Amino acid sequence: MYLNANSSATSRLRNLLIMTLLITNLVCLLFGAGQVVLDMTFGGGGHTKAILNMVPEVTVLALDRDPTAISLAQQLAKEHSGRVKPLLGRFSELEALLSNMNIKPSSIDAVLLDAGCSSMQMDQAERGFALSKDGPLDMRMDGERYPDMPCAADVVNTLDQQALASILTAYGEERNARKIASAIVEARRVNPITRTQQLASVVAGSFPAAVVYARKDRLHRSAHVATKTFQALRIFVNDELNELHAGLRVAQTALKPGGRLCVITFHSLEDRLVKRFLQGDDLSNLDHYHFSPRKQDNRKEKLAKKKDGGSVYWVPLQRKVIMPEKEDVEKNPRGRSAKLRAVLRR
Repeated sequence: MYLNANSSATSRLRNLLIMTLLITNLVCLLFGAGQVVLDMTFGGGGHTKAILNMVPEVTVLALDRDPTAISLAQQLAKEHSGRVKPLLGRFSELEALLSNMNIKPSSIDAVLLDAGCSSMQMDQAERGFALSKDGPLDMRMDGERYPDMPCAADVVNTLDQQALASILTAYGEERNARKIASAIVEARRVNPITRTQQLASVVAGSFPAAVVYARKDRLHRSAHVATKTFQALRIFVNDELNELHAGLRVAQTALKPGGRLCVITFHSLEDRLVKRFLQGDDLSNLDHYHFSPRKQDNRKEKLAKKKDGGSVYWVPLQRKVIMPEKEDVEKNPRGRSAKLRAVLRR
């Protein structure tokens, strides 16, 4: 059932992923006209637009939790009458949204899930996701949809030092979590931390100057020492891992036999969760998976596995996860940590 690792199809998949980092292109190669595709992370609409342009008569269900993204989806729906159906909601709300549209389980042909923060959100300083752009320390993917939902500024200004350190460890895999948490608590005693670059400066101030840009990415470029702190806060504020798990469960229910699921992740926590879900692990106690890679299989974790190591629900479409090569990352630095997994629903 695997795509041959040396086949021209796999080569095309890798090139398409790396050129644009749109898993849509993989779907376009594997799916035919007239099908129903669920884009679970509409964002700026890149995936959906590619599908509409490349797959004749396809219908796209365009989900996003961000009202700004849904506004773009609604505009696209006007341009492609009947082919785009915007859905505003989180992954955990998707089952109800599909039911309200009278879309039954086992009826969708393909699902795309591009985990994490969208480029559109990262590029808007006022959303507070990027440490390189000064803006309010917000990070809520839902925007103002839930006015009472705590933002990142609420987290850094109200939680105690131990709680902050736990968040940085769990969701940022930050080795210096205690040091950074201590610096945040000390800084907020003087002034509340309300801006992105204010937080970045507080984190940087807890390290010697030579260390601030000592970390390296896959291109061996300097990475700011606060990068993992921002990741951790974003994941915590938006409950991203629990939402991702909820989205995978809905995809498993919604896909028809033979339907395809394509998931792209950008950091190890997401990818670890996706990999284990597709292998059939029991993720009912998700907190267990926040901290460290599994060292060995636990029989109690094997909820739905076949003797060949695969899941009773999924068949991998390639033997290994697809990742960008170094030269391709140079062309698209944002994709340096991207991992693509594609599976077929049994």
